[in-house]
Amino acid sequence: MVTILLVMRVTTFDPYVLDVLMPDLVGHEHAPSAFLIYVYLWHRIDAAAGRAVQLSYATMALDTGLSRITAQRAIALLLRRQLISATTVSRTSVPSYLVLRPWAARKRPIPGD
Repeated sequence: MVTILLVMRVTTFDPYVLDVLMPDLVGHEHAPSAFLIYVYLWHRIDAAAGRAVQLSYATMALDTGLSRITAQRAIALLLRRQLISATTVSRTSVPSYLVLRPWAARKRPIPGD
């Protein structure tokens, strides 16, 4: 008898991602692919212990089921909205991405707490 144990990594998302960001990107921006790429990057960065991840558009497309150009457009939107950051060593190198949480900086402590 062979027993196979599959261990799946669980990623925890800030409630803001589903409560506010998803309706904004999917409904307002009409860009469900941008939301999918954001969640995908969040998961990959979480799996990398919070370190930046270096991913090509082709890798993102393959992993998410999107086309390469759709992944590229989603990244452009996320960069414009300042929801991710991307750094490159050279103009032709594969970028390293970090997920940003601009809403976290806006949360102010409740007076008296």
